[in-house]
Amino acid sequence: MSVDEITPREALRRQRAGARLIDVREPHERAAGMAEGADGIALDELAERAGEALPDAGAEVLLICQTGGRSLRAAQLLAARGYARVASISGGTSRWQAEGLPMTAADAGFDADFHERYDRHLRLPEIGAAGQARLAAARVLLVGAGGLGSPAAYYLAAAGVGTLRLVDDDVVERSNLQRQILHTEARIGVPKVASAAQALAALNPRTRVETVAERATSANIEALLEGVNVAIDGADNFPLRYLLNDACVKLGKPLIYGAVHRFEGQSSVFDTAGRRGEAPCYRCLFPEPPPPEAAPNCAEAGVLGVLPGVIGTIQATEAVKLLLGIGEPLRGRLLHFDALGMRFRQTRLHADPDCPVCAPGRAFPGYIDYAAFCAASA
Repeated sequence: MSVDEITPREALRRQRAGARLIDVREPHERAAGMAEGADGIALDELAERAGEALPDAGAEVLLICQTGGRSLRAAQLLAARGYARVASISGGTSRWQAEGLPMTAADAGFDADFHERYDRHLRLPEIGAAGQARLAAARVLLVGAGGLGSPAAYYLAAAGVGTLRLVDDDVVERSNLQRQILHTEARIGVPKVASAAQALAALNPRTRVETVAERATSANIEALLEGVNVAIDGADNFPLRYLLNDACVKLGKPLIYGAVHRFEGQSSVFDTAGRRGEAPCYRCLFPEPPPPEAAPNCAEAGVLGVLPGVIGTIQATEAVKLLLGIGEPLRGRLLHFDALGMRFRQTRLHADPDCPVCAPGRAFPGYIDYAAFCAASA
């Protein structure tokens, strides 16, 4: 349906003659300042209660957004509902402000960086300002700042997770750079956690990065998990995976698993807190580690460079979902990715009623010598 599009100066003239000006942007956008005299009613809200907000269908209504797209849709919506005198302001608030027309001041305490940086999140009803604040208050542990930890850390920092605790005792090598995108040629020989912190600070200085240049062990694992909401498994060896799983079960922390091998990868969420007997842990999936020849590491078997990017990004996605309490996590599901075939498939996982660490009512058996356990099983 065709509606009038007018310039900001014409809109100001009509507003001063009695037309009602409505800003259809979201509240977080309007907090940065609005055209003076405008009423704020977000587009979705206007669609739901147009009759309540605008009881007189014959009154002149002018609609403004940021650049003119949403206000045009709002004008068309109102015209279709019988409002005879509606118009959209071409160029929106951006043009209004550029032409020096009167604006209201930004809200007190308005954080321009926050609103600009997370604008696309703030537009999502499932996240919004409240969800973004939850991310800012969240703490995530990433064990491993390599192939999986690199994309996971990048996207979690970009998403606005408040604190990332990175654990890795390795240094950057040239062979890492084919897939470990946190690191650069100039930082070869630098501890991976220090290199990662530098990259993440450049991306989002609002995210605090805690670096631990140590190997996770039975002696420090609980301290590493202290205060975190979610743990991400970016490990490249089985002893560390079993250790991280056991500690997360004991402490009731969700664990986001990921692994890559040659051209294939997999991911899942192991979250037994309050779900023992229903949700599986890593030991339910792998009661015993496979023999070394069945699961060589990347240095031995090689790995497609982009593959950890896919799996690590899936891990970051699951972390954000868990932190926000939205969507359906990969709890009880193993997602498998075949890069050569470009196929995903999933397998349903079930809790092992005899699992030595997560079976209902079973007391935590204590940490073991995980290296010996994996060697003996192999």
